[in-house]
Amino acid sequence: MGALPAYTPMLAQAGPLPPPGDEDAWGHEMKWDGVRVLAYVQDSALRLISRNGKEVTAAYPELYPLAGSVGGHDVVLDGEVVAFDEAGRPSFSVLQHRMHKRRADQVQRLAQAVPVTLMLFDVLHVGTEPVVALPYAERRELLESIVTPGARWQVPVWFRDDGAQALELSRRLGIEGIVSKRLRSPYRPGRRSPDWTKVKNVRAQEVIVVGWTPGQGRRASTIGALLLGVHEGGRLVYAGNVGTGFTDETLQDLGRLLAPLARATVPVDGPVPREQTRNARWVEPVVVAEVQYAEWTVEGRLRHASWRGLRDDKEPADVIREETEPPQMAG
Repeated sequence: MGALPAYTPMLAQAGPLPPPGDEDAWGHEMKWDGVRVLAYVQDSALRLISRNGKEVTAAYPELYPLAGSVGGHDVVLDGEVVAFDEAGRPSFSVLQHRMHKRRADQVQRLAQAVPVTLMLFDVLHVGTEPVVALPYAERRELLESIVTPGARWQVPVWFRDDGAQALELSRRLGIEGIVSKRLRSPYRPGRRSPDWTKVKNVRAQEVIVVGWTPGQGRRASTIGALLLGVHEGGRLVYAGNVGTGFTDETLQDLGRLLAPLARATVPVDGPVPREQTRNARWVEPVVVAEVQYAEWTVEGRLRHASWRGLRDDKEPADVIREETEPPQMAG
């Protein structure tokens, strides 16, 4: 048998819960705050491929036994690699310790100290046949029949009909939100579709680092704030800055990462506030990160942005401004 075909993940759009009259056409899953991967199992061996097509198998050795838990099938599965904090909540900041490591001895040590769990929520291929054309509800049944849960992977529960209840549960559990999926929808590889709608309890935005400004006081020798950009209308535009949420170690790592990317010219189209350009150190717009924020201002800036971490699983070209509803808090 030949190699399994290569797939790219289907993506969700940001939006509100389905309207009450359409509720019975949807299912709902927790939105896991981690790193998206496609898991390829062939000949009892596992490969993990990130959203931007990079092989990340070596980063997560505790997931290797998944290859023996799919009933002997060759399969392509979709899921999210998640790390949990001490309270048992998914934590992207905890996962940061694992995402960028590849050295075998370091990875093995971290796998013991900061283990990850793979949350599987879809199946794309079984044996020699693609199953992407099946409706979501049927793919979920197929997934649950194929995968035997293990210590470091599972097929989490999903909810029919009541999205508001699922969203409230996600809020109580400290989870980022939910993804509502139309029950009859196929899997559309590489496409962002309203058939999958992410409904968040908090606002988060992927961003491109376009520069930085020096710190003051205690941070005088390092980065004070990162200058951010997003793609909007086909252009890379300035989206504000982030100066909070960093640890000292993170600032040192970012300094080393950005130093060789320095450039003399502004990498974004359109205006940048004078107070930012005055001391700006511009960089090539290739580093992707994620921030949490309060709102978008009328000028198109992120208000009260706070650092969440690097996203080396995302390509700069994929970073667009997400038009979202206000966070869906339970009443």
